[in-house]
Amino acid sequence: MDLNNILTFIAVATLLVISPGPNGFLIAKTVPVSGRKAGFANICGFVVAFYVHGTLSILGISMLLVKSSQAFFIFKMLGAAYLVWIGLKAIISAFQHNQTQPKVTRENNKIVSLRVAFLEGLITNVLNPKVSMFYLAAFPQFMPNTESPISAYALVTAHSMVNFVWFAIMVMVLSKVKKVTNSAKFKTWLNSITGLVFIAFGLKLALMKNG
Repeated sequence: MDLNNILTFIAVATLLVISPGPNGFLIAKTVPVSGRKAGFANICGFVVAFYVHGTLSILGISMLLVKSSQAFFIFKMLGAAYLVWIGLKAIISAFQHNQTQPKVTRENNKIVSLRVAFLEGLITNVLNPKVSMFYLAAFPQFMPNTESPISAYALVTAHSMVNFVWFAIMVMVLSKVKKVTNSAKFKTWLNSITGLVFIAFGLKLALMKNG
């Protein structure tokens, strides 16, 4: 594969990764409560989801989302419902903290396991038609039809590496400011903001049109 194509693809993938989206807000919600390892579990979920979308694109299955309006509608509504559900959970958690003003402990912070953190990262990206659309739009531009699947997975790997580096930095920064992020007021504020943002992303996804 041409080096210029790879570098251009990385540039496009970087813009996608660093733009505000559900992934960044999920990391911001996870790390202050559940710690650095849970944040990296989120990231691992992101990466696995990229390979799922990449594989579906290579096999041509993702084209159903473009060609079938019914399939696209069902898929996007599942993703929207999941994002809204995460948002509502965060807002309920913020409201409960605000009402009771609890002492911040391991128990009432509802620390998620690494497995749950991984699944949250995975599902957030698997049920996101925009990720699939990115692969459908990027592959034809950066990978000639004569290329083997190995070249396609090279692009997925490049995207995954950019994603890992960016969010790993975010995880490390958040884990270094524990005095701020461990306060009850901060967690209430963070859960409120992230909850509203996830609901907004869910509604935006629900209203997104096919093509």
